Amino acid sequence: MPASDPDGSVLLTSDDVGSLLAAAVQHAGGSLVSWALDHIDANPAQSTTATYSALVDWPYGRREELLGVSARASGPADTDSAAEIFADGEREVAVWIYPQDPDLPGLARAAYAESMAEIANGHDLFSRTVRPEDLNLQMIGYRPRRRAVVKVTCGDQVVYVKVLRARLFDDVLFRHRLLADAGLPVPEVAATTEDHLLVLRALPGQPLARAIFDAPDPCTAEELIGLLDAMPASVARLDRRPPWSDAVGHYARMVAAAVPALGARLDWLVDTINQGLSPIPPGGEPTHGDFHEGQVHVAGGHVCGMLDTDTIGPGRRADDLACLVAHLSTIQRMSASQEARVHQLIRRWVPVFDTRVDPTELRLRSAAVIISLATGPFRGQEPDWERETATMVGSAEALVRQVV
Repeated sequence: MPASDPDGSVLLTSDDVGSLLAAAVQHAGGSLVSWALDHIDANPAQSTTATYSALVDWPYGRREELLGVSARASGPADTDSAAEIFADGEREVAVWIYPQDPDLPGLARAAYAESMAEIANGHDLFSRTVRPEDLNLQMIGYRPRRRAVVKVTCGDQVVYVKVLRARLFDDVLFRHRLLADAGLPVPEVAATTEDHLLVLRALPGQPLARAIFDAPDPCTAEELIGLLDAMPASVARLDRRPPWSDAVGHYARMVAAAVPALGARLDWLVDTINQGLSPIPPGGEPTHGDFHEGQVHVAGGHVCGMLDTDTIGPGRRADDLACLVAHLSTIQRMSASQEARVHQLIRRWVPVFDTRVDPTELRLRSAAVIISLATGPFRGQEPDWERETATMVGSAEALVRQVV
């Protein structure tokens, strides 16, 4: 890789990537009409993966496509062999056309109604035999080369298909069943497949992320703590997943690379957070690892479900509660009434959290999670991503200044 652009981030965010996209489409038998950057994941000095919304002319007609490109400082990885490798004279990059994600082999089946109907009928996912036209597929989350979730609806029945990397599948399934066997309200496993699809039944109720706008009291802070405290002790014997705060410097560098003007403020935040948390031991409580309002389902003012148990392991309860506070503090594009409701919830819940964990630790860890979330607007190429990033950094500063 060139010394001036080791991770490929400059190439993948510039007009120069267009020639690589055109070559990949031509190699597949099409002609690139237009393209625009859709999403970017940058790991400074190491690697960059980006997706592009493209209009392509094929022999059978014009259609929209999603193209993916990965560049690495160390050159193509083993799994890149599942993509097409193209060179621009200075580097080699891996290029693919969705859903042929080189690290998610099951995505090609999960993305189409024809193959999903075969899976549904082979595993009795629905109460009757289905045809492709009976299914509605909605991609509700896609991180290129990492994971995807497809919502599959047949009438009033719903399942969610988690598309996983091969090396993670068995571990994710084990952790999910560990909680299910302990009586935690996690989704029922409906099916697993050899190409690493984990099919889950829908939870009852609605996501807390929606309920916070629909109900004045979606659930209590005590119930949220109780849900976490109900995890079995065996979770604490799993491999430890480092909390978000352990990587605050890494995420701050990512944010500063996208918005250099924030560099000095981020340096102060990282130093202050690290100094405040350094005397605190890792902890050995069972933790969720990525606990936020999108991971909890509620009904009738009570918690009724928990999602995404992939990250459970030993840690500190403050890690989980800080993750929730950070997510609630950084919801974007709310109306004035929605913002007021969320702030009211934060003011009601945080004092309860303060009785369960150290208040200073809670705020420092919350600020660290916010910095990790501040990479999101750039990654998703939001229309006003620079302002949104700066607002998030300001929220982290506000939390830290409460305790220093």
